[in-house]
Amino acid sequence: MNPWSALAIVLMVGAMTYGMRAVVIVALADRVIPQPVERALRSVGPAVLAALAVNLAAGGEGGGVDITVAEVAALLVAGGVAWWRRHMLVALLAGMVTLWVLSAIT
Repeated sequence: MNPWSALAIVLMVGAMTYGMRAVVIVALADRVIPQPVERALRSVGPAVLAALAVNLAAGGEGGGVDITVAEVAALLVAGGVAWWRRHMLVALLAGMVTLWVLSAIT
């Protein structure tokens, strides 16, 4: 595949993705989202992070579990901070700092 074809594919897929998202946003712009749906949407970010963490811990690349001590510590710190502070970004920051520091030490 030549570079121009690849660029055209990337631009078309990007435009289609943008269009699909824009249609939903424009269609729902003047509507009130029901409380149960709004409450459920608050859990999407933490659920995605939890799924990524479980995927990391379970060896999501199809091989065996290949997780380091730094990664386990980062998962535990992030989980503890999330439970304590109830703030996703603070938990993510705490986990990443733990991972970086322990990876640099070991």
